[in-house]
Amino acid sequence: MIRIKQIIVLAEAVTDIEAAKVFYENQGCDLGAYFVDSILSDIDSLVITAGVHERHFGFYRTLSKHFPFAVYYDIADEIAIVVAVLDMRIQPGTIQKRINNRDRRV
Repeated sequence: MIRIKQIIVLAEAVTDIEAAKVFYENQGCDLGAYFVDSILSDIDSLVITAGVHERHFGFYRTLSKHFPFAVYYDIADEIAIVVAVLDMRIQPGTIQKRINNRDRRV
């Protein structure tokens, strides 16, 4: 079991979350705030579950429990590094291109 002492969400992943929040806010009913709360809960759970997920495109991937989104992360020195939070409804090739263009440094 991998012990995680810290979770870092990279700037591009924060941008992913903000863009999805805007999308869901436009749907109404405070879905934007609910989306953010749900994704942050999914990210927080990495303290317990990091490393047990399958790898996709070179990263671990956990699926959101409430939205069609995936959290892509890596692990280094007991730190879970969230690289991307992406909509699973887009083409896998597009997801791979977006992830491959990400800066993996903290």
